[in-house]
Amino acid sequence: MIAFNRPDCGHMVRRNLVAAIAVASILGSVAAVADSSVRVLRVEVSDIEKQYYNDVVTEYEAQHPDVDVEFEYIANEAYKTRLPTLLQSDLRPDIYYSWGGEGLRDQVEAGFVRDLTEPMQEGWKELYPESAVSAFTLDGRVYGAPLYATVVGFWVNTALTDQAGIDVEALKTWQDLEAAVAALKDKGITPVVVGAKDGWPMHFYWGALATRLAGGDGIEAARNGENGGFTGDAFVRAGEMLQEFAQLEPFQSGFMSTTYERASAMFGDGEAALHLMGDWDYLPSRERSASGEGVPDENLEFIAFPTVAEGAGNTHSFGGMNGFAVTRGASDEAIDFLRFLLNEENQREAARRGIFVPVAHGSEEELLTPYARRAADILAESTFHQVFLDQALGTSVGATVNDISADLAQGVTTPEEAAERVEEAWQFR
Repeated sequence: MIAFNRPDCGHMVRRNLVAAIAVASILGSVAAVADSSVRVLRVEVSDIEKQYYNDVVTEYEAQHPDVDVEFEYIANEAYKTRLPTLLQSDLRPDIYYSWGGEGLRDQVEAGFVRDLTEPMQEGWKELYPESAVSAFTLDGRVYGAPLYATVVGFWVNTALTDQAGIDVEALKTWQDLEAAVAALKDKGITPVVVGAKDGWPMHFYWGALATRLAGGDGIEAARNGENGGFTGDAFVRAGEMLQEFAQLEPFQSGFMSTTYERASAMFGDGEAALHLMGDWDYLPSRERSASGEGVPDENLEFIAFPTVAEGAGNTHSFGGMNGFAVTRGASDEAIDFLRFLLNEENQREAARRGIFVPVAHGSEEELLTPYARRAADILAESTFHQVFLDQALGTSVGATVNDISADLAQGVTTPEEAAERVEEAWQFR
């Protein structure tokens, strides 16, 4: 049974959104009018995933000739910064991609999100595990629908690890990872590629380490101010371990100026043996590589994040629960399309195409690639799934988490200072 954390009250982007409450109130007072146009805003995805959405839209429009559905895409970092502004404007989408967490809570409290509790009662939410729906449930009301779960792990180019004599199946602990870095460097192979310019890929190290060390209960306790909050031992130790790892010089030259997209392409081109990234990166890494083929399947593995000594969260996983929310004032057609997009058959088709690990009951049976099945196994074996800390803790705190992760890797802050910065951001969110 996978348990997804449910962030409690927090108000991180409130300072950015409160000014828009009046706008949302005006919008909410306007009677909803059926609109033949449905606009969906999505973080940039692979061409294969775009084709999948195009096919879903084509089928839906054939069944509903009076409805026109349009997907729009924005790159990951730009999406995060532009979404609050778009939600306040006349250009707001009808449906938008959401990571849940504190960001969704603030959008709900600012009046931007349509309540889906009643539509979800009509047999919709029964399609998904309760834990998936709970990721979009706030104070007993449902404000979003789940698309897929993600898990962060290491993508491995076994052609390179084999050269260094590394048994990937035996790469289980943090000490194993450090030994693998040394072995790869001895062979002149870049051990790890990371897109640290974007912040969040480096946060995967600090966040996953904090999850291993503190566990879900420890992170929840920190949110509640217990045991020193985010200045507690587990969070300081996470910073120490990241900084010690960075001192091994495992990353490619210029890692701080490398974007996620570039790092993904570099791994696909065989420029590093390891890439700590979500399970979603299989298709993007291939498409971004110079050849368009990426690392050959026979040389590709996906492994769980290493365990740590005496970690309270060694049986936990770290990743996301992603889905869609509907804006307040959006038409009933928008809800109807979202229900169609996320139905069991469409989620099974996404699994068949190897796009992501969907959450609809039974859809995992259609997963074809060993990487997707491995991600599904990691999630199934996990006793708790910790949502990305830069999302679970909210936009403003998340930005601090991303910043301290990069600063730790560069050695420009201490683990104690980093933990204090996260705690301060949490207190002043």
